[in-house]
Amino acid sequence: MNSGNIHFKRKIYDSMLKWKQERNGETALLIQGARRIGKSTIAEEFARKEYKSYILIDFSKVSKEVNDLFNDVSDLNYILLRLQFIFQVELYERKSVIIFDEVQLQPLARQAIKHFVKDGRYDYIETGSLISIKQNTKGITIPSEEEQIEMYPMDFEEFRWALGDAASIPMIRTFYEKRMALGAAHRTKQRDLRLYMLVGGMPQAVNEYVKTNNLAKVDAVKRRIIKLYSDDFLKIDPTGKLSKLFMSIPSQLSKKSTRFYTNAVVGELEVNTEAEMLINLEDSKAVLVSYHSDDPNVGLSLTQDISKYKLFVADTGLFVTMAFWDKDFTENVIYQKLLADKLEANLGYIYENLVAQMLTAAGNKLFYYTFEKDEKHSYEIDFLLSRGNKICPIEVKSSGYKTHASLDAFRLKYSARIKNSYLLYIKDLQKGDNELMYLPFYMTGMI
Repeated sequence: MNSGNIHFKRKIYDSMLKWKQERNGETALLIQGARRIGKSTIAEEFARKEYKSYILIDFSKVSKEVNDLFNDVSDLNYILLRLQFIFQVELYERKSVIIFDEVQLQPLARQAIKHFVKDGRYDYIETGSLISIKQNTKGITIPSEEEQIEMYPMDFEEFRWALGDAASIPMIRTFYEKRMALGAAHRTKQRDLRLYMLVGGMPQAVNEYVKTNNLAKVDAVKRRIIKLYSDDFLKIDPTGKLSKLFMSIPSQLSKKSTRFYTNAVVGELEVNTEAEMLINLEDSKAVLVSYHSDDPNVGLSLTQDISKYKLFVADTGLFVTMAFWDKDFTENVIYQKLLADKLEANLGYIYENLVAQMLTAAGNKLFYYTFEKDEKHSYEIDFLLSRGNKICPIEVKSSGYKTHASLDAFRLKYSARIKNSYLLYIKDLQKGDNELMYLPFYMTGMI
């Protein structure tokens, strides 16, 4: 996928550079992530800047001749010569890279990576997306000579870079580290964040916004991507249940329930069917899963309950479009409302999805926690992070921030385990009592 002629600056580039310098051809690099997030674009840009020459093999549209080369990899010299001839590119020892784009479509090529890496003449980068990789690797040996790196939609900082703003996030970070309010700049930064919520981090959507400044056109791009995801899910599950689960994420979050109820969307499922569907959704990288922690402690992964979870959409822009899927853009006032900050309280779930994305982009796994308030009600902590040997509870409030009963009850119950507590909201940074920090949403990725 190419995001037009614009090559946006992406943080993953530095990780790729580190791999090239440190591994020096000892491993291949697999970039995993959802479709349309710019994996091919960054792989090609990296190849162009960091190597003398490169070959990009796009398995979604490659010829039968190229595909067939991987049926028998006993003669690497022959394969490498053929590739140079077919693509009209000369390869140079230790100065060239071969990109296997959409490698999930050709499992034999992925299996062959082992032999190519061992040969050692060139570097190898693979990209793989949606549904993909596990579905097509049955019966093949996954190479141990492969490092995997996750790629996500553009985060808030990458989005600001795309808009020509390199100064905002370092400035916000300085204020965060000093625990200082932004003051007059807060409103602008909050508006910047709301724009990111609407446009999101899919390179094609960002490109459309940069080119046209037209949110209706951006919305049309996002609808095409969502349709693509939905079609992908239909390929795995022709019953349409997987696609339905994906499309229902916004409405489920809006209900403020303490978990995602699959039976409310697709009827009763057997336990192993539900587990498989969840794996497929998670593998697609189009969805983020937050698991319930049964005992909020440092090893959150050890106490996760895989039967109790919440689902988020991996990109805030796609989430907003999905939330208002049945409305035509022209009558869709959500964009105007969001930008003007005239959002009703009941749309706070959009912020919850945003926080899930920002925490993930900053390298956190997602967990939440519920505990009994009385017979009919529960307290809920929206997100839990582990930091050193302590945990940090996070509550998301899009309005009415002065009361936070769940956070108070949690802090009382688990005071010995807590490092810092955070309440994320739309106002400026302020310190609360007892080590509670009120943070504006745009600081989420810094926690």
